[in-house]
Amino acid sequence: MAAGKLYTYPDNFRAFKILIAAQYSGAKISLVQDPPGFKFGETNKSPEFLSKFPLGKVPAFEGNDGVCLSESNAIANYVANSQLRGEDVLSQSQVQMFVNFADSEILPAACNWVFPTLGIMQYNKANTERAKEDVKKALGFLNDTLKTKTFLVGERVTLADISVACSLLLLYKNVLEPQFRAPFTNVNRWFTTLVNQPQAKAVLGEVQLCVKMAQFDAKKFAELSGKKDKKKDEKKESKKESKKAEAKAAKPVKDSEEDEQPPAPKEKKDPFADLPPPTMDMDAFKRCYSNNDSLTVSLPYFWEKFDKENYSIWFSEYLFPHQLKLTFMSCNLVGGMFQRLDKMRKHSFASVIIFGEDYKSTISGLWFWRGQNLIFERCEDWNVDYESYKWTKLDPDDPKTKNMVKEYFTCEGDFDGKTIAESKIYK
Repeated sequence: MAAGKLYTYPDNFRAFKILIAAQYSGAKISLVQDPPGFKFGETNKSPEFLSKFPLGKVPAFEGNDGVCLSESNAIANYVANSQLRGEDVLSQSQVQMFVNFADSEILPAACNWVFPTLGIMQYNKANTERAKEDVKKALGFLNDTLKTKTFLVGERVTLADISVACSLLLLYKNVLEPQFRAPFTNVNRWFTTLVNQPQAKAVLGEVQLCVKMAQFDAKKFAELSGKKDKKKDEKKESKKESKKAEAKAAKPVKDSEEDEQPPAPKEKKDPFADLPPPTMDMDAFKRCYSNNDSLTVSLPYFWEKFDKENYSIWFSEYLFPHQLKLTFMSCNLVGGMFQRLDKMRKHSFASVIIFGEDYKSTISGLWFWRGQNLIFERCEDWNVDYESYKWTKLDPDDPKTKNMVKEYFTCEGDFDGKTIAESKIYK
């Protein structure tokens, strides 16, 4: 029987399946989730922790016998018993099928829908609506599966039930209001049965089902995303205020007859005032790209019209790939940057690709814009996110550049052996 420590942070839904499995199997798990034993962002980056778990990810399990495991599904499988894993090869395969189903079909949609309501991710209407449809599809599949079954595999609780229920937990607690979940009676019956088992209640407590669908709270998101810079901002504000006070004290008092003139409106500067007019029509290129085949029409059009005297081509690489988690979240990261650079679209175009898989991904892109220097520095409104990337200017006459443009514009090619997970076009 497994015994050891489980390192995680409080309320980590990925750890729940491990702890519930241990409740069923009798594995002796000591939970380490609070300081001084564990502080997320510090303990998991320490040399001692990384010597045991090189990726620094949690949940992480350290057995009393020295065994070290990461990845929640692997740990859950290790602390489980034969009943939970499946009694025979077929059952084991079916259990694994549902475990994978939970990770690939439920969890991405659940996070995309619920995280914005918790203030930990920016809201995107299209992504949320797509997530709702994905959840309906997953619930429909489970509802059909559970028509004549009490549990997903066999006649008793397995890791299939535990994994799927834990993946649905965010949804049932936050957004699956009665009207939304009403059509999925079999799933509702199965889920409430699961979370009310003594082994589940020992970990989850009393699970309250959603009464009203949670919505995106912009204020909460702003508070959470601005927390880190709050102290800095306060210091800056205090300095500004003191400077204003000093200036006011030094300023002579005006005669009462002398009217204060309203401040002149701030003149908007043309970011490209120092550049000659370009010969390339960016809008025409974007129409061509949107309405035609990228390889056979848009690419030849691009090279025919490209004005290398007034436009430049750049390669971007995200500087912090170790911080990337789920690929759809990386895609949202890129989408957020695109949104914040909305006013720059008229002068630029980009194809940005997320390569790899969950927890092992990179982001790079191919951009071209007006001017020969970094476009982001031409306007204060464009000084967003670009410092998180390494920028390399490319020679448009170099065959390597032409191949990169081809690969990124068509989202097809070798890409030095990397596999595409997601791609986004900025136009």
